[in-house]
Amino acid sequence: MVRSARVKLGELLVKEGLITKEQLQKAIDEQQKSTGARIGEVLVRLGMVNEQDLISILGKQLGIPYVTTGVGLLRPAIDQGLEKLISKDFASKYAVLPLSKNLNSLTCAVSDPLDLVLLDNLRKMTNCEINPVIAAKSDILKAVEEFYGKVNLLKDAVKASYERTEEGIEAEVELGEDELSLDTLIAKAEEAPVVKLVDLIIRQAIDERASDIHIEPYKDRVSLRYRIDGVLYDIPPPAKHLHLPIISRIKILAKLDIAEKRLPQDGAFMVKSEKRSIDLRISTIPTIYGEKVVIRLLDRSQLPLELSQLGFEQKQLEDFRKAISAPYGMIFLTGPTGSGKTTTLYAALNELNNPHKNIITVEDPVEYRIDGVNQVQVKPDIGLTFAAALRSFLRQDPDIMMVGEVRDLETAQICVRSALTGHLVLSTLHTNDAPSAITRLIDIGVESYLLMPSLLVIIAQRLVRKLCPECKEAYEPSPEKLGHIKLKTDLIYKPKGCDKCNQIGYKGRVAVYEVMTIDEQITHLVLENAALSKIREAAKAKGMDSLWESGMKKVEKGITSPEEVMAIITEV
Repeated sequence: MVRSARVKLGELLVKEGLITKEQLQKAIDEQQKSTGARIGEVLVRLGMVNEQDLISILGKQLGIPYVTTGVGLLRPAIDQGLEKLISKDFASKYAVLPLSKNLNSLTCAVSDPLDLVLLDNLRKMTNCEINPVIAAKSDILKAVEEFYGKVNLLKDAVKASYERTEEGIEAEVELGEDELSLDTLIAKAEEAPVVKLVDLIIRQAIDERASDIHIEPYKDRVSLRYRIDGVLYDIPPPAKHLHLPIISRIKILAKLDIAEKRLPQDGAFMVKSEKRSIDLRISTIPTIYGEKVVIRLLDRSQLPLELSQLGFEQKQLEDFRKAISAPYGMIFLTGPTGSGKTTTLYAALNELNNPHKNIITVEDPVEYRIDGVNQVQVKPDIGLTFAAALRSFLRQDPDIMMVGEVRDLETAQICVRSALTGHLVLSTLHTNDAPSAITRLIDIGVESYLLMPSLLVIIAQRLVRKLCPECKEAYEPSPEKLGHIKLKTDLIYKPKGCDKCNQIGYKGRVAVYEVMTIDEQITHLVLENAALSKIREAAKAKGMDSLWESGMKKVEKGITSPEEVMAIITEV
């Protein structure tokens, strides 16, 4: 063994108390009998020291990282051509393993970092600066056999594995997840078959008008589902071994960290399809079988920005337009996630948008961009919350403010104060119906005597699927089937299915609304702490259609089916 004059392995071991001076002398005597034997090998052979302890203490004393197969750090990058820099014969003979190459620096695992001749030979052979890490000789030799064998296997497998499928997408050789290094993941994500497959998944989702793509890993399969008109449908999925490359490709497009698999991540990117710009929002979460990805597709060209196209009944539309034309006050839209509240708000802003109005929004996230409207994206991690943005808005001389969602008392109070001081405020809540929104705001701490004078209108909404106009069938339902449902027509429609709607029977969705205008009677009831049922009865007496009644009107017009309304809306 060639060593630095300043460091002797035997002396290090004695200093650390792993061997005695007598044992060291005995090992030196034994070494002199074996030409070319190294002192460390002799000590291990004589059983005086454990190989792992020997390497560990040497790495500690020299300040060189110590790695083992157990921690997974003796896995070379497969795709960097390391096998061409150092041959298998040389690696086996001298117990050296190339791990990774970064520019002109080559990281190698060696069993004897004091062998300066070996390090110098490696430097000349590879034309790289050598960055050594230390590992047990037995671990290195085992890893050498595994690595060089895998490289040859991979070359053969890749050559034979890309087959054309019926869709024109190529299949890929299966590699275990634990065999894929970070560099390999990046390389595989950029390979043509994976790129084509991800493109096809997105393109098909756009063609089928999907709002979301779900890619979910399970033990022995991958699930691919599209949400179309609010319902998830199974799509023929990719092979299980393509899951990691597909997820990595999506993460690269969204500028996410592909090495982070333990924490949820959010990102976005944009694609163009037939001159349409489509925003894709990416959300990843770690599951027990790998990362699940959901891609939300936001097609700006498909956004109906005309209030008359959304689904309002005539009286409802008149009441809403009257409210948004008011110089000040507060308007709330309420309903569950995915019920179309934001779309209704955007349509209202689009109708209000003109050069004489200063319109500011704060959203999480900004789903669609409207020219002429100042839109702000909340960033809670840096303190830009809804409340913080609203406080700044009041110094921006706004006429109209749109708040994506009221989530806390501070945001609600600023909205109320803004409405009372001459601003028109539009926002959303999560409640089941319009009257419940009042009690929700009071429950979170807004004083009723401040809330009621600021409120103009509260609108609850849901989305129901529209019957396909090409194939819907008229029929006369039996009294037994209708049960308690009262309809003003004897002839209604049901879904059938055709090529235009992919045999589903439904195509597109329409909003169903409940519009509650705040008047003196409702204000009086709220200030008297009347029950929610009393408030609802008063609103209905003034002509408010409940969500159920609005839904049934669309059934009578042949827009949707009774089953669809019953699945989405509960009769009150």
